[in-house]
Amino acid sequence: MEDYNQNDNGYESICSVCRRSESVAGKMLKMPGNTWICNDCMQKTMDMVNAMDLGPYMNGEMPPMGGFGMPFGFAMPGQPKPEASQTEEKKDADSVVESGDTDSEDQPTKEDKKDDDKSKDDNVKNVMGGMPRFSFLNMNDLLGGGFSGSRKVKKKKKGEYKPLIELKDIPAPHEIRAKLDEYVIGQDMAKKAISVAVYNHYKRVATGTQEDIEIEKSNMLMIGPTGSGKTYLVRTLAKILNVPLAITDATSLTEAGYIGDDIESVVSKLLAAADNDVNKAEQGIIFIDEIDKLAKKANSNTRDVSGESVQQGMLKLLEGADIEVPIGSSSKNAMVPTTIVNTSNILFICAGAFAGLDEIIKKRLNKQNTIGFAAELKDKFDKENVLAQVKTEDIRKFGMIPEFIGRLPMVITLESLTKDMYVQILSEPKNAILKQYQKLLELDEVRLVFSEDCLEAIAEKASQEETGARALRAIIDKFMLDIMYEIPKDKNIGTVTITKAYIEGSGGPVIEMRG
Repeated sequence: MEDYNQNDNGYESICSVCRRSESVAGKMLKMPGNTWICNDCMQKTMDMVNAMDLGPYMNGEMPPMGGFGMPFGFAMPGQPKPEASQTEEKKDADSVVESGDTDSEDQPTKEDKKDDDKSKDDNVKNVMGGMPRFSFLNMNDLLGGGFSGSRKVKKKKKGEYKPLIELKDIPAPHEIRAKLDEYVIGQDMAKKAISVAVYNHYKRVATGTQEDIEIEKSNMLMIGPTGSGKTYLVRTLAKILNVPLAITDATSLTEAGYIGDDIESVVSKLLAAADNDVNKAEQGIIFIDEIDKLAKKANSNTRDVSGESVQQGMLKLLEGADIEVPIGSSSKNAMVPTTIVNTSNILFICAGAFAGLDEIIKKRLNKQNTIGFAAELKDKFDKENVLAQVKTEDIRKFGMIPEFIGRLPMVITLESLTKDMYVQILSEPKNAILKQYQKLLELDEVRLVFSEDCLEAIAEKASQEETGARALRAIIDKFMLDIMYEIPKDKNIGTVTITKAYIEGSGGPVIEMRG
């Protein structure tokens, strides 16, 4: 047997009996079949062996195997299994000998006694020779042959931490803001707050823990209506910084032990995005969308396994802790290798629409008299961006626990999209929707043009949908379907102009032929 220090390949071994790693259980003993076992489990096994009564087997006898929990008639290695008829004949012979009802011819001779003694010696020899093959001494048999100790945990090595971004390479807040402006329209305050928070976070990651002052990370909570660009902002941010990004949905998270994803699964997705590189994953970004779905359920008598309990379970992730996560899988099991990921340098960004939060804010803002000359109108703030005046107490009343809110110090609000913003989103960003279709038709050597009144008509339709920027894609895909189908039929088409009449259904596109 070998201890765990021999042939060390940078991984911790796992005890095949208790499934503990060597950092928890101590040194491991290597058994045949690439099986590892800790000292505690080996001691329990040997105590079990010592507690067994092996006296009858050493004398060559074969009594019922009740002491081993085995049925009568179990044969030791090297012995034939006794038949029931042979046992009955032996009992009959013993009864005849005891009664003395035998003839002198049937009495055993000296030669018969020698043969019996010889058979007993052979029996004992067979028993002793079979002991090493007995099941409780073969650890691979004890484990059912299915656990070979191949499940290992990556060990932390001192000095292996290397920042993904050097301090001199971290873009300044105004540079991050400028990059975001190329892809995201509007949301000026949100882009400014995100730029500063990310800049400070990666300065902390690049420099490591300071000796005099320990800088804490700035996790963020983004609040905004659906389609306002929350996910798009984070995706663009990860692209600018070139760091691993994991996007997950909080609606699938449940308390440990229930159907759904465990809380640690969000870290597993980040590890997969980092190509299973722990060092890269520990400096990445985790974006948890639909975080408002974890709010406490009001007036519910049933157990809330996907609400407050999930918030409590996420506290250690947001704060920073060593999490054991599976590699290449979203769930833990005995046959999947695991590794330890520290979340202290992972930036968590939580986002949600928080439907109904605006009513809570209005109620707080309208605390003054509701009747009389000093009364305030109930719809005073309807035309304003009410979410911009959110406070911690509003989020707590919505259903988020104070401990969870306290670990998301940066609260960023996004405003609803206006008609003018819709027009800008259609054409100004680098990867605008209209530019994507123009590129597709350019590959067919066809020029695609959108008139100004056409853009306004699309924006008007999108504002009526009330689903944010996602409505733009649905509208454009609908009226571009026929064009994308018909244009490749005629190779002489040179230019296609989309008009307002075509969007409203009262006309068609203007098609110009080549030459």
